[in-house]
Formats: sequence, structure tokens, C-alpha cells
Amino acid sequence: MIFTVSSSELTPQPLSLAVLQQKYLQPGETHVNDVFERVAKAMASVEVRDQRVHMEAVFLQQLKAGAIGAGRIMAGAGTDQPVTWVNCFVQPVGDCLRGRDASGYPGIHDAMAQAVETLRRGGGVGYDFSRIRPQGARINGMGLGASGPCHFIEAFDKACVALQTTGARRGAQMAVLRCDHPDVLDFIAAKQTPDTWSSFNVSVGVTDDFMRAVARGESWELVHAMSPRGTWHASSASTFVPYTRGDGRWVYQRLPARTLWAAMAHAAHRSAEPGLLFLDTIDRDNNLRAIETIDATNPCGEQPLPSYGGCVLGPLILPAFVRHPFCTSGTEAAAAFDMVAFAQAVRWQVRALDNLLDIARCPLAVV
Repeated sequence: MIFTVSSSELTPQPLSLAVLQQKYLQPGETHVNDVFERVAKAMASVEVRDQRVHMEAVFLQQLKAGAIGAGRIMAGAGTDQPVTWVNCFVQPVGDCLRGRDASGYPGIHDAMAQAVETLRRGGGVGYDFSRIRPQGARINGMGLGASGPCHFIEAFDKACVALQTTGARRGAQMAVLRCDHPDVLDFIAAKQTPDTWSSFNVSVGVTDDFMRAVARGESWELVHAMSPRGTWHASSASTFVPYTRGDGRWVYQRLPARTLWAAMAHAAHRSAEPGLLFLDTIDRDNNLRAIETIDATNPCGEQPLPSYGGCVLGPLILPAFVRHPFCTSGTEAAAAFDMVAFAQAVRWQVRALDNLLDIARCPLAVV
């Protein structure tokens, strides 16, 4: 079924044409309709053979009507370029330098190599850095203190920025640190300094227990599985002696939960970061919570994903479904949102994205 969505034709703005030319037009393409035709053909390529021509026409009408693919789809679908059509990923980072840590997560150097591969193929990446031991924690067998996750976030940022200098599209990353990690205060404050972690958005993962502690005015423990090295100083003003609690984790610091909450609020007011990820809420709302854990999101924060999860995105341009815009009285019908056309668009958009999942190129062939 092909449906028609009528909309007012607006003259393209110079900026829109410049973005189209720089990011989406491929060799031989001169107009946005060329992009739509290429993408529609790719979307229909996995349909039953005798339905491909029909479905290509359906998907082409969809694209023209305002049900488009996200940037990676519009730029890469239907081309031979070795890029991903999946916009965003979450990739794990473990608590070791190379190989796998005790829980099976890739070491920091291996995780960075995976990140670089994803970024250079056009995907954005989110990470939970909470597994990395805090600054000053013991490094087994070396007698040294760990650098902490903030140090390694800086390294991931530099790797991303280095890729941008080679002419690749601007990379996007998300750094998450749990509200009970010993380095969380440094993490919260980091982006108060201009140009720090320029390729990253940052979010603190908060739990129900933390929110209850804030509401009740209780203290809060900053903990990690790895032990500290020698005497660990919680701050320059006071000395705190770490200890192990019942679950075997080391308590590096105790502070009022509201102090941590105030630090987040102050930083967010100054620089709009960090964001908050309500981890327990995400888990409750996840239909697959029995078989996966979600502790991070894509770089923009709208899609929680498990380790090595990705999101194929297809936005719908809502103004395209407004009929009789700006009409409120007189002989013409009043402005209204066409819910019937919108429902049809959602139906076909889901099918188009399902098709793209069948043929999308993923940056990491083997995990």
C-alpha cells in the first residue's frame, strides 16, 4: 500500500543544502531525491524478490513523506563504503589493561581499539567506566597506584579527536560513571573545565538506594572491588581509612548523599552536564532484564543499550504530518495532526528498519 502525505513545499535553505552536499550526497548524486532513491532501494533489497519493486516504491514514498533514516543510513545505505548504518553502540570496558578482566570484560587497551574501529566507521559509542579501579587503588604485583577512570576517559577522547583530524565525521561518545564509584566527584567536575573530553557527553548512573539516601539525608559510600594502595586520602582536608564491607567491596569514602547530589546539580547548572541515568528504572523497564544488564546509553542518552548493543534509528519528521498549518479560522480547515498517516508511517518505518538490520554492517565482526 502506498499512501500520500501532502505537505507544503518550502524552498531549501542554503545551510540545509550545504549539509546535504557535505554529509549525504554520494558520487553521482545531486539532489535529496537521489539519496531517497538509493536508500529506498537498499531497504527493499531483502524483501521477497517479486515484492522488491513495490516495496522500494513504498519506502521511497515514506522517505519523501518525512519517515527518514538516521544519518548513518542516509549516508551509507546502498553504497559500497565500509561504514556502519547503525548510528550508536554501547561497548564494555573492563578493569585491566589488556585481555579480559576477571569478569570477562575487555581490557582498556582492547576496548579502546574496538572503540576506534567503531568510530572510524561512523558509529558513536557509549561506555560505563565504573569497572575501572579508582585513582590510587592497588595495581597487583607492581606496588603502584591506579590512574583511575577519568585518566582513561581522557585517552579515549584523544583517540576520537585524532580520528577527526583524518577527515572522518565528528565522533560522539558517552561516558558513564556510577554514583558509588570513588572517583565520581572528579568525574562530575571534569567538564567544568572548557575543552575537556570534547567528544564526550557524560552521565552519572544513579540507583534507587542513592535517591533514597538523598531524600532521607543519609550518608553514602563510594566503593570498589579493588583495594586501595596504602593509606588513601579522600581529600586534602581529611584522611579516611578504607575498609571492606559485608559484600567484600572496599569503602573508599563516606559522604552525605546530598553533597554528591549538590555537586551534580551545580555542574549541570553550569555546563548542562552530567546527565543522570536512573539505572534501576532502566532495568525495571527492560523486557530482557533476565538475560542482560544495561549500564550505559548511546552518546545522546536517549537509548539505553547492553554491551555491544546498537541502535538503528529512523526519525519521523512530525511537522510533515500537520495538515493546514497556521490555519485557525475562516473557510479553510483548522490545522490538525494527521494521526492516520502518522500510524501508517510508523508501521512502514518499523519494517524498513527491520530490513536494514538484516543487511547493516557492524564495525566489530567478532565479539
